Amino acid sequence: MLGLKEELLKSIWHAFTALDLDRSGKVLSHNLCTVLNVPHDPVALEEHFRDDDEGPVSNQGYMPYLNKFILEKVQGNFDKVEFNRMCWTLCAKKNLSKNPLLISDEDAFKVWVIFNFLSEDKYPLIIVPEEIEYLLKKITEAMGAGWQQEQFDHYKIALNTSREGLSAWELIDLIGSGQFSKGMDRQTVSMAINEVFNELILDVLKQGYMLKKGHKRKNWMERWFVLKPNIISYYVSEDLKDKKGDIILDGNCCVEALPDKDGKKCLFLIKCLDKTFEISASDKKKKQEWIQAIQSTVSLLRAGSPPPHKEARQKRKELRQKLLAEQEELERQMKELQAANENKQKELETVRKQLEAAAARAAEEEKKRLQTQVELQDRFSLELEREKMVRQQMEEQVAQKSSELEQYLQRVRELEEMYKQLQEALEDEKQARQDEETVRKLQARLLEEETAKRAELEKWHLQQQQTIQMTEAEKQELENQRMMKEQALQVAMEQLKQLELERKEALEQYEEVKKKLETAANNTKSWKDKVAHHEGLIRLIEPGSKNPHLITNWGPAAFTEAELEERQRSWKGKKATSE
Repeated sequence: MLGLKEELLKSIWHAFTALDLDRSGKVLSHNLCTVLNVPHDPVALEEHFRDDDEGPVSNQGYMPYLNKFILEKVQGNFDKVEFNRMCWTLCAKKNLSKNPLLISDEDAFKVWVIFNFLSEDKYPLIIVPEEIEYLLKKITEAMGAGWQQEQFDHYKIALNTSREGLSAWELIDLIGSGQFSKGMDRQTVSMAINEVFNELILDVLKQGYMLKKGHKRKNWMERWFVLKPNIISYYVSEDLKDKKGDIILDGNCCVEALPDKDGKKCLFLIKCLDKTFEISASDKKKKQEWIQAIQSTVSLLRAGSPPPHKEARQKRKELRQKLLAEQEELERQMKELQAANENKQKELETVRKQLEAAAARAAEEEKKRLQTQVELQDRFSLELEREKMVRQQMEEQVAQKSSELEQYLQRVRELEEMYKQLQEALEDEKQARQDEETVRKLQARLLEEETAKRAELEKWHLQQQQTIQMTEAEKQELENQRMMKEQALQVAMEQLKQLELERKEALEQYEEVKKKLETAANNTKSWKDKVAHHEGLIRLIEPGSKNPHLITNWGPAAFTEAELEERQRSWKGKKATSE
């Protein structure tokens, strides 16, 4: 009943939108009750169309009344063609194009009914390009013409660019314009529309003239047979005015081919529960077509399936809904992808900004690193130069030490030669050493006196400087003291000069002693033989200690301080013994 209600609503919608309900609503409701065989409810009708704002028309509109009082009471025992014709009459005058068409008003009505069957279940009603193609193909096949797919593709492209589909009146204009039926006369087009109308709207699966054998007289009469999903009706002629009977079909019916008999050919038998019908087709082809069509109808009844054209329409609708759902899902995914892409773009922009900031920081750090590297390179260069200088100094020191070592070795060799002569001059050497010690002590005393005098002189000079800075009142007194101190300084200078002379004399004496020592060293013989008996008289030359160097007749660092003290004690003992 739900599918029937939807089919009825489409036709009613055209009439509903074409009328002014304030003046014609009662007329539409009355006509609907009449053609749909629904009992009238005058009280509800008057209440609904009451001329004040309290009536349901103002509050709820016309559709609640239509559903409750009319459509819910429809049982299906009405003439669909008569119902559609009533709705067509109410809306055609207002909407049908005034331009001349190649089809009659009756054909336009049939196209309008076909539109309601093929249109989408949403309002305002339109027929989509796929259903337009299906309808035009059916009409073209019914006319026996070839389908022009390329022409329709161009028309479909132009249509899709402007809107989703056509209204009923635009479809009538399209078919009535002859755009897809060029070369066909009006009668051919009308017959094609009527054939498609019979199939899609009246559920006529097959029709045609055949001979039927009577049940009582057993005579053969020509009848016009019309096959529908659950019934075969036969008429006197194809105008369907004089109906002679029906063959009720169900799942228990069957069709069998019969051999020729009684001068009749192309026979077949239709078996039902209560009756059997013998029929003769005009030729074998028609016989086979009718047998196959009836068998297909019985098979659909057994399976509980709808007629082929309704099933095909439902499949096309489901396919479009599936494609629409897939398209919507694709659009949703595209939106999600676009949103994700935008988010990614924002993230990439954020990352790009972060990378730019990181690049700026990296550039700044690189700049600092390069600056630090330059500084380190400069510092390293300075340290390298310093290291080179230190290395050069070390090399020079090594070379100097090497030279000193060569000199030392040379001196050792010389001393070995001198060792042989040193034995004879040993006594002279001892005396020379005593003289040397005396001169050294004298020199040390003179140096100490000179140091004391210099310190005293510096003290007087400092006092003199301090005195100069005194006030003018003390200047005269200080001048006298300065004169006295200058005299004293003069005396000290003379003493210092005297000490200098004495030091020079001591140095001269030291040179004389040194010459004597050299003379004694030249006269020394067999020095090596005496080394074992006189341990400690000679030592190999080694690098000196950090203590102050001592000067002897053998050169710097010839004796240690302890050895020198031991020899002093030995000389003093010998001197005391000789005295």
